[in-house]
Amino acid sequence: MIRRAKISEIPDILTITQACAKKMQENGIFQWNEHYPSKEAFIKDIERNELFVIEENHAIQGTIVISTLMDEEYKPIQWLTPNGNSTYIHRLSVDPKLQGKGLAQQMMDFAENYSRDNNFISVRLDTFSQNKRNQCFYEQRGYQKLGDIYFPKQSKHPFHCYELVL
Repeated sequence: MIRRAKISEIPDILTITQACAKKMQENGIFQWNEHYPSKEAFIKDIERNELFVIEENHAIQGTIVISTLMDEEYKPIQWLTPNGNSTYIHRLSVDPKLQGKGLAQQMMDFAENYSRDNNFISVRLDTFSQNKRNQCFYEQRGYQKLGDIYFPKQSKHPFHCYELVL
């Protein structure tokens, strides 16, 4: 089941994202660190009603943010659609013990359907240039790579921006 997250669930959410960060680092992918994703970011996501969790038997298995807010870093990108009517995916995570079971696919299906149902024209996101697995994941879903942005607190390497026109 996918539903909106509750503020009381932030400790469980952080446990999952920290486990994901550790697993990525073990694989040489330095995408998430002590600065990101943060408790403060998740609190803002919940305040904006944009943080969703996937759960089974009351256990949170992963997270996804479906936002309408365009980050400043995205402004230079030549998007496929005009700004102002897109959703932005952030902080997609699946408990490392449950990865490979299709949970990320389910959350992306949910996000794309949510965006369609609410009359958005596209879904936009970024993924780390060193994370080839994520790039394949989004490209297989039909996302087009458009350009690079940088988050200096996260990495010296760029993040690729992608868009799916709905």
